[in-house]
Amino acid sequence: MPPDQPTSERWALITGATAGIGAAFATRLAADGWRLVLVARDVDRLATHAAELTGRHGVETEIIAADLSTDGGCAAVERRLTEGPPVELLVNNAGISLNTPFLRSSPQDEARLLRLNVHAVLRLTLAALRTMTERRSGAVINVSSVAGFGAVMPGSTYSASKAWVTNFSESVGQSARPFGVRVMALCPGYTRTEFHQRAGIDMSKTPEWMWLNAPAVVDEALRDLGKGKLVSVPSWKYKLAVAGLRHAPRRLLEAVSRDTRGRIGRDRD
Repeated sequence: MPPDQPTSERWALITGATAGIGAAFATRLAADGWRLVLVARDVDRLATHAAELTGRHGVETEIIAADLSTDGGCAAVERRLTEGPPVELLVNNAGISLNTPFLRSSPQDEARLLRLNVHAVLRLTLAALRTMTERRSGAVINVSSVAGFGAVMPGSTYSASKAWVTNFSESVGQSARPFGVRVMALCPGYTRTEFHQRAGIDMSKTPEWMWLNAPAVVDEALRDLGKGKLVSVPSWKYKLAVAGLRHAPRRLLEAVSRDTRGRIGRDRD
């Protein structure tokens, strides 16, 4: 970030900003005085959230109602990233999982997952970096997942999409670093959000100790971004999990992997 620029003049753009980790980013950055561009599909929820943040913290907010699984939705956000007041921080948080194993899935559902989890991240990161590298300042946080470090959920393509996000962020982060721009993959474990409920995934059997809370994930992510890390894994327990996924024999991982998902409905929105 430009050292002479007050925080109150900096803009952050957050996708998936009305719930979970995205909402936690918005709350933390608003409390720090950032101006915000909030992106999600539900315009009414966006407007309510923006008004709450402005009322509580006195920060300027913009909203963009966009479905990032569509070309039109991505284009709307790309325009804001390349036009208007410069965006100093992009948080690509929007993403989905499916409650259907791949063998029973549909091409349409799988394509939507890839368009949101992968294609939108690629497009928005590219749009942001074009202006950030010209200014030689800025940062991108791409929200990935611990699941991306191994195929730990048989039949799920979510982990494959997050493996791409992590690898992409590490690679692009190295190329952007000489321009004074940071790119980081944020890889949390299970986090208390609406994510699993929206996907129709029953997590009731997941042990309590495995859960993280979204504000703590955001705090650690911003600390790691400030340290220049390319990958942030919040919490020591998930750092250990990642070490295991990276170095354990594949046969062992296959033996202990299981899909903990259980369907609680068909509505993924």
